[in-house]
Amino acid sequence: MPPSPGVPAPDALEARIAELRAGVRRAMASGDRGTARELRADLRRAEQEWDAAVLGDAGEPEAPARAEPEGRRGLLPVREQVHQALTLLGVPSAPKLIGSVYAAFFPGEIPGTRLTSLRRDEERSFRTSPYARPYYLCAALTADLLAPARGLLTVSTWPLEQRIVGPLSPRTDFLAAALRLAEHAERTGPSPDAQRLLWRFASNIPGAVTGTVGTVDPAVLAEAARAELDVHREPDRRRRASAAGRARAQLDDAERLFGSRLRALQHSARRRASSGETDR
Repeated sequence: MPPSPGVPAPDALEARIAELRAGVRRAMASGDRGTARELRADLRRAEQEWDAAVLGDAGEPEAPARAEPEGRRGLLPVREQVHQALTLLGVPSAPKLIGSVYAAFFPGEIPGTRLTSLRRDEERSFRTSPYARPYYLCAALTADLLAPARGLLTVSTWPLEQRIVGPLSPRTDFLAAALRLAEHAERTGPSPDAQRLLWRFASNIPGAVTGTVGTVDPAVLAEAARAELDVHREPDRRRRASAAGRARAQLDDAERLFGSRLRALQHSARRRASSGETDR
């Protein structure tokens, strides 16, 4: 369907949307909330124009959303909020942790309901138009089957080894996340929300708790996490590197980001056959 008279072409709008999203990210990274807010308003208008150009959606304008308190409203799209939290964590992470990290270290919150279908939407977008976006929020891959790891999100721009999880990875990634968050909190000064989050990490790391219950010294947490991480990191790295080599040889581009469901199904079928199970 051709665009309505006076409405820019979809290609031009998509380029404008990408430019505005990058501008919002840059403004937020530099702490310029005023510019970020203005760019976000321009982004919404460009997205509405894209809807009109592509879908012919020129009907009644939507009713304005009820205003939310400034401190609770995110200035970025959900996928970019998730990207910020994952970039800080640096390891495959569950949606609940991603939401907690964003609330503790960034302005606003990530609506939990929006995370449910996010990875599925990202995969659909990639398969429709590969590499059209600067990054994708994708699945962690299991080291054994190279299948999508249940409930763990990663970023497509991370090295493949970083996006794979093996038997030692849950503990290694927990420690690595604790170290990164503690170092970040040490540089910026932890908010009350950040203190509560760091306490959750510290209470599960030997030597990380030295003061009052509920309070954490980021430097002590970082040191304790680093000491235990040194024990687990190398064997976990070797397992991940081996799995990454297999993934590069056996999977296509989409499977390297979102996992091979076929391999998981074949493995399940072999297990059932070896145990003598049959379909009723």
